[in-house]
Amino acid sequence: MLLVTKVAKTKKEPSISGNKKPTFSNVKSATVVFPKAISTTTTSASSSFSERNEAVFPLVSTTFNVPVVSSCMDLSSPSKSDGMSVSMDETMSSCDSFKSPDIEYVDNSDVPAVDSIERKTYCSLNISDSDYPTGNVCSRDILVELEKGEKIIDIDDDHVDPQLCASFACDIYKHLRASEVKKRPSTNFMEKIQKDINPSMRAILIDWLVEVAEEYRLVPDTLYLTVNYIDRYLSGNAMNRQQLQLLGVASMMIASKYEEICAPQVEEFCYITDNTYFKEEVLQMESTVLNFLKFEMTAPTIKCFLRRFVRAAQGIDEVPSLQLECLTNYIAELSLLEYSMLCYAPSLIAASSIFLAKFMLFPSTKPWNSTLQHYTQYQTSDLCACVKDLHRLCCNSPNSNLPAIKEKYNQHKYKYVAKKYCPSSIPQEFFQN
Repeated sequence: MLLVTKVAKTKKEPSISGNKKPTFSNVKSATVVFPKAISTTTTSASSSFSERNEAVFPLVSTTFNVPVVSSCMDLSSPSKSDGMSVSMDETMSSCDSFKSPDIEYVDNSDVPAVDSIERKTYCSLNISDSDYPTGNVCSRDILVELEKGEKIIDIDDDHVDPQLCASFACDIYKHLRASEVKKRPSTNFMEKIQKDINPSMRAILIDWLVEVAEEYRLVPDTLYLTVNYIDRYLSGNAMNRQQLQLLGVASMMIASKYEEICAPQVEEFCYITDNTYFKEEVLQMESTVLNFLKFEMTAPTIKCFLRRFVRAAQGIDEVPSLQLECLTNYIAELSLLEYSMLCYAPSLIAASSIFLAKFMLFPSTKPWNSTLQHYTQYQTSDLCACVKDLHRLCCNSPNSNLPAIKEKYNQHKYKYVAKKYCPSSIPQEFFQN
């Protein structure tokens, strides 16, 4: 308890750089009051940013300095781009049960020593040396009919990397497709359940949570799970607007405990709201959310499907495109802000994000092929409506009064994909099967 008290006091001290705590300059009380412009109806994308800041909603758009409570928070820092084609997956393994062999240094020329390490690793991970059946499709499920002269690239041929789960990847994603139907929020809870909040308030909350996730260097899955928990809770509980931000931080705390190596402490979630809520309130809301969701915290999100779909889009014979991966993630995160996008399944949004990203990078080439159709289980005609909605979001993004996602993807580590030009229309023939 003494340590917690000391940490709490440290957080209230101003930073060395002179940055103030996360708050608006016009905050006058701890009560959350949304602007009149969005109190009853959704604000348009053309509304000024100053109107948005009239909300007494701590830390919605301001830049803030997050205190470092534990040095282990750096473990989940996002990977930095050095110009090489690396994965933007910001996850790290927290497993420490497999100890490295007692070798301090291995020279590159010492092949026997390297082979010894690999054998010990495979033994620890229970990797079999058995031969696996070869082929360019999953033989258990033929999902599409091959076009003449066109073959499906096998992306599940790497049986050495245990994280790829090549032996049963098809079964995993078949299960995820079945589960996403059960773990989806209602598509009309704003109209039928909520009386005091609207889609614009939801968008402001998620835009702020994007900034929080960036500042605390949370993995992408944490953000997607947070939004899933918020929407599922709002699907069955009328929420007061003064408690909406409390629901947001409680949901992010639950998602952090699920995904992160070192999750932020409850005091930190109180701090980022400028202590609008007490620790006991956050913990009580956490309990309420968990019980309403019946502790079913595993939910297939857009990010779950993006990992496989991006791999299918890039193929195994090509150099992985970091720009394609970043642009796909940018489009997918834009969909989180839009309440109307809840009508689409996460797998459909993931597939449509791939389609649109490939179109933006290569406008003259048809984005879809048999490999993507096989692994996503979607034909181009299935994607048409969702792609057009995502296209509208990308075209309107420069004029949006919710800048967090755009500013995030305007960074070098994300290849400045938010600045990528989006053509005004998509040829209709691209949606023909």
